[in-house]
Amino acid sequence: MAIARGKPSRQPSVDWAALQQRLRRQFTNLDPNDPSRWPALPRALLLLAAGVAVLAALWYVWLADQAAALEAAQRREGELRTQYTQKVAKAAALDTLKGQLEQVRQYVAQLEKQLPSRAEMDALLSDINQAGIGRGLQFELFRPGQEVVRDYYAELPITLRVSGSYHAIGQFVADVAHLSRIVTLNNLSIAPTPNRNDQLTMESTAKTFRYLDPEEVLQRKAASRKAQQGAKQ
Repeated sequence: MAIARGKPSRQPSVDWAALQQRLRRQFTNLDPNDPSRWPALPRALLLLAAGVAVLAALWYVWLADQAAALEAAQRREGELRTQYTQKVAKAAALDTLKGQLEQVRQYVAQLEKQLPSRAEMDALLSDINQAGIGRGLQFELFRPGQEVVRDYYAELPITLRVSGSYHAIGQFVADVAHLSRIVTLNNLSIAPTPNRNDQLTMESTAKTFRYLDPEEVLQRKAASRKAQQGAKQ
């Protein structure tokens, strides 16, 4: 039995030249002021380009914001690292600092013990006077001045003028320096005593200090607050 064979169908060929010519005609004589009259393909490409430009602009803005946020986070990270390092160092030295604080407190307590109270001031003035008399000095002037009150202590100046031998004056100064209470000699001057070749006259301002009683500290703070309130009004 014979089988009939038909002729193979031919695929339609694409006319590339005509296609290129049609595309070229769509992109010729375009009015840049009125894209709405453009053919479909140029309009589509224009819309696509505009969309890509908008997306690129949005992407750039987003990246810029992210870059600023990243830079701020990096700076913050550096600050936190520095703070962490400092705190770790402080924590490591905490025991040492506590020991130093305790030493300072003990030192302050020792200094406070060297400051007389108000009730002990008369005894201290008597000790200074007895130190001079014990060395054979003659007091020509022993005059306590006006007390100057500081934040937590008071300062009492004493004007001194004594006469005696060179060695006696030196021993008196040493005795004053070794008193159990703090006494300083300021503006010290030594000159020959008139009509006494073997005698010297020493003039000085001795300063001694006392700590303020708790009541005095409270009164001083209350007066300071009252003065500040009056200044604000």
